[in-house]
Parts: sequence; structure tokens; C-alpha cells
Amino acid sequence: MNVNIQTRNFNPKEDLIDFSHKRLEKLLKFHDGIVKVELILKIENSSEKTNKFAEIDVRIPGEQIVVKKQCKSFEEAIDNASNAVERLLIKHKEKAKSMV
Repeated sequence: MNVNIQTRNFNPKEDLIDFSHKRLEKLLKFHDGIVKVELILKIENSSEKTNKFAEIDVRIPGEQIVVKKQCKSFEEAIDNASNAVERLLIKHKEKAKSMV
């Protein structure tokens, strides 16, 4: 699985990069056909506290899953987006099994 992390409007700390890689590696438990995972982290300049965005783009053969979450911290946004991706991967895998 190829993991690519992009950041916009800030420079990430090493802890955030490590957390991101560990969290995204867990996606392999839910679907073994993942080809590529792209994570985009960005901060929007606003007065709101929930100005941190995480977008996860997962490529599996024949399909692309994209989830975007906005939270107070990047860790929370990554966690919420990863949970949503996990649910979608499970749904996709069950759908594929029922078609066989």
C-alpha cells in the first residue's frame, strides 16, 4: 500500500506524521486490495475552532473512496475520517462478496 501525506497552510510535526501513518496502516485490516491512500491535511484561516481538515482518498481496484472531516485537531479529524473509511471498506467488501 502506497501512503502519501500532503499538508496545506502549515508544516506538520513528526508526531502528526507518525500518527497518520499508523492510523492509515490499520485500513489494511478492512480491505486487502488497497492500492493507494492519500491524506490531505489543511488549516483554514477562520475564527472557528474547528478549522482543521483531513481528507482521505483510498484507491482500491475499480473504486475510489473519499472522506472529508473537519474537527478541532488533526488527530481527531484523521481518526473520524479513518473510521468512516473503514465502514465504507467493509460495506464495499460485503457488496463484492454478495455479487460473487
